[in-house]
Amino acid sequence: MKKIKLGNSCLEVGEILLGCMRMSTLSKADARHVIENAMEHGVDLFDHADIYGGGESESVFADAIDMNPSVRENMVIQTKCAIRKGFYDFSKEHIISSVEGSLKRLKTDYIDILLLHRPDALMEPEEVAEAFNELKESGKVRHFGVSNHNPMQIELLKRSLDQDLVINQMQFSIMHTPMIDAGVNVNMQHEGSVMRDGGMLEYSRLNDMTIQAWSPFQYGMIKGPFVGNEDFPEVNTKLQELAEKYGVKDSAIAIAWILRHPANIQPVVGTMNPQRMAAIAKASEVKLTREEWYELYRAAGNNLP
Repeated sequence: MKKIKLGNSCLEVGEILLGCMRMSTLSKADARHVIENAMEHGVDLFDHADIYGGGESESVFADAIDMNPSVRENMVIQTKCAIRKGFYDFSKEHIISSVEGSLKRLKTDYIDILLLHRPDALMEPEEVAEAFNELKESGKVRHFGVSNHNPMQIELLKRSLDQDLVINQMQFSIMHTPMIDAGVNVNMQHEGSVMRDGGMLEYSRLNDMTIQAWSPFQYGMIKGPFVGNEDFPEVNTKLQELAEKYGVKDSAIAIAWILRHPANIQPVVGTMNPQRMAAIAKASEVKLTREEWYELYRAAGNNLP
């Protein structure tokens, strides 16, 4: 699998990462198979969050691989915090306690990347900075990022931080393209021209932030997969056509569409099926032409002005 550099950090990882949200449902043996299979196919970044499985996904992950220094050094682990029951929490106390909990469940001394999961409307940047400084100085977190943030929220945070924000996770797929739509419908008077994220795609490229695309096979707000879904015949016909051309599965083409963008967007693939992960990993070998990329974009129901 091809490697990419995460933001302006020193981390180089496979261009596809494994999302571990559903790992809490697996046995130790099955989880081990999922992780080892992913690594065999070049996936070395594993995405967690303190809320996944109520924390159980992190525990299952660590138990599955019998976490030890020799295993740990071959992978990059990121986790997220700040979502609590009914509210979001960027307080220093919560950020630090969340990291302590993740470290314990993951059976590791450090987190490679910590992301703030959802924007906290009551955020005090100075308090976040205090938490990040303490975590960085103690060696418990090496890099930081955010998830589902817009450029101005990031700028507000950065004003107080001593650390760079290397990642922003955003929902993105062929069937969820607000980041693209506004950029190709500039100054138009229809739905596609509405900028919903403050220009996050351009901002990330200007500021060397890696966008990680969550739910790359979903449409709407996690309404379900579009790949193989008979409700979306046009995009699936085009996916199948390109899959036959490149000798891969349709799911690999859906990921190759994301990888084709020059922003080096990193898809978060959440499958717990080893065979499916192996098929998806082949996306790294496919580079769609400009024409094919736009054909898929239009097949998903998007019109060009």
